[in-house]
Order: sequence, then structure tokens, then C-alpha cells
Amino acid sequence: MTAVKKWIDTHPNLWEFILFNVLSNCATVTNFVVMWLCTGFVFSAFANQPFQFLIFNYTNVQSDLGLCGFLSFLVATAAAQTVNFFVQKNFVFKSNAAFGKAVPKYIALAVVLVVVSSALPAYSQAFFVNMGVAQGFAPTLANVVNIVVQVVLSYPAMKFWIMPKN
Repeated sequence: MTAVKKWIDTHPNLWEFILFNVLSNCATVTNFVVMWLCTGFVFSAFANQPFQFLIFNYTNVQSDLGLCGFLSFLVATAAAQTVNFFVQKNFVFKSNAAFGKAVPKYIALAVVLVVVSSALPAYSQAFFVNMGVAQGFAPTLANVVNIVVQVVLSYPAMKFWIMPKN
């Protein structure tokens, strides 16, 4: 265990990024569970209802689940981001940033992530279905794409802007 502690002390930034990704799995699990519950039960009645608004294009109900898909990804992302805020602030960044200052910044980031994560699946699901992926598996792959995009956007924003160590 001493070797691990020494490695962590020698590579604190790399350890922080690893910890960020490992503990992001709390949000990832939340995201998948909520997405599966929403697409399978909560919003399933809207699966044949096309939905389009601004950049949100869920009109091909065979590949994107229509309004069900949009609402499911929206709710799953919002739930995951709520969990992620507390996990990252308290366990990864161990930030002493004032809660009142960090929350509005995090909400701004979360809005960006929710918009991207609600718009992207309609396109990525269609892409996967067109590539021959089973329609039932396309939302899961689209969710993987969403999660990768969220990590790429959120890690630097949280580390340097929302939850910096003072």
C-alpha cells in the first residue's frame, strides 16, 4: 500500500483524473438506471410520438424513440449531474469552493451538458442503427457517447472553474 500512496503523491494530477473517472461511475450508474427506467417504463407511452424543437430532433421514432427518447435522456442526464456535483466536489476535488458560488457555475455547466446530451442521442442513435446495431441496443451506445462527451467537457470546467482548490 505504501507504493500506491507514494505513486499518488508523485502523480497527484493523474490520480485526480483517475479518481474523477472512477467516481464518475456513481453518476454513470445513475444515468443508465434512470435512462432504462424512463425508456422502459416512465416515458414509454411517448415512444411513437415524434419530437422536434430547435436542435432536438427526435422525429425518427424507429431509431430515437421520439419524445420518450428525448425526455429519458434529459431526465437521466439531470439526475446524473446532480449526483456528480456532490461526488466530485467532496471526494475528487475536495474543493473548499463556496457552495453558493460553485452551484450556479455547475448549473451552467449542467445546462450545457443537458442540452448536448439531449440533442446528441437522436443523431448518434440513428448513426448506430444505420451501422446495423440493434434498435434496442442503440440507446445504450448513444448513452456511452453522451458520457464520453460529458467527461471531456466537465473535467476541466470543474477542476479549474467550478471547484478549484484555494
